[in-house]
Amino acid sequence: MKRFLPIALTFVMVSLLFAGFSMLSRDRRAAPQREKGKLNVVSTIFPGYDFTREIAGEKVNLTMLLQPGSETHSFEPTPQDIIKIQNCDLFIYTGGDSDTWVKGILGSIDTSKMRILPMVDMVDAVEEEIKEGMEEEEHEHGDDHEDDHGHDHEDDHDTEHTPEIDEHVWTSPVNAIRIAEAIANALCELDAKNAGIYKERSAAYIEKLEELNASFRSVTQNAKRKTIIFGDRFPFRYFVDEYGLDYYAAFPGCSTETEASAKTVAFLMDKIKAENIPVIFHIELSNERMADAICESTGARKLMLHSAHNVTKEDFEKGVSYLDLMRRNLENVREALH
Repeated sequence: MKRFLPIALTFVMVSLLFAGFSMLSRDRRAAPQREKGKLNVVSTIFPGYDFTREIAGEKVNLTMLLQPGSETHSFEPTPQDIIKIQNCDLFIYTGGDSDTWVKGILGSIDTSKMRILPMVDMVDAVEEEIKEGMEEEEHEHGDDHEDDHGHDHEDDHDTEHTPEIDEHVWTSPVNAIRIAEAIANALCELDAKNAGIYKERSAAYIEKLEELNASFRSVTQNAKRKTIIFGDRFPFRYFVDEYGLDYYAAFPGCSTETEASAKTVAFLMDKIKAENIPVIFHIELSNERMADAICESTGARKLMLHSAHNVTKEDFEKGVSYLDLMRRNLENVREALH
């Protein structure tokens, strides 16, 4: 897929960066790293960061590598990011194809005293889905090349395609509970002195997530329609599976594409008109042009369904949380289904 070239380049870049900064990293690791004995926790993206913030509060030094307002799938680590990972006690990352760069870093450092939590391993992960009407990214197929003996071979990709795991596991509150539990358990093991605090805070937080789950279940079970439409990428596979919804969208969740063909846009418009669907969704940090065009043609209302990949700089500074974002989603889902 088109995304694999940037991933490969990122892997090479990480390897070079790590080689250049390995001596600096060792020097820094030898120096005191903790503030008053606090654990160092690093999360690549917002969900792991926010779950840890809710569970640990001020008991840990918490870092999110992704800059607020940045696109998650194009993230490339800096030398400082590599040092932060090397110096952390708990490292939380997604674990899908967008995080291929992580393997290069973890394979080059001593992780024996570090807890590593890939979020896709904490839940029952599923493959990314290509739905009717959805545009799949183009594959580079059919490239002829010669082997070392001068024989021609057709690229193996003509007959093989490895399914990709849908990375957006946290979009289901049920999965968020599982991830929060795993983070809480890791914190308790790493910092037994504060285990009572982590258990108390995680229990309170999980109760809020359970209330959120119950609210979504009530809205979806009592809805007059069960289909949502996205004029955008679709990172909500785990959400719709959990609550028994159907969906149509322009692209799968990890697509690098942002501009759909006229055929795909027409398909989504026809679905809205045929089923009298009142809302067209877009995701956060999107250009929204596709959703705007569909709204203009169909009269549907444009609303955001926030995947919590990342937040704007303004929201980050305000302390906006996963719960805040999902409660907003709850109201927008209610409007779309009722």
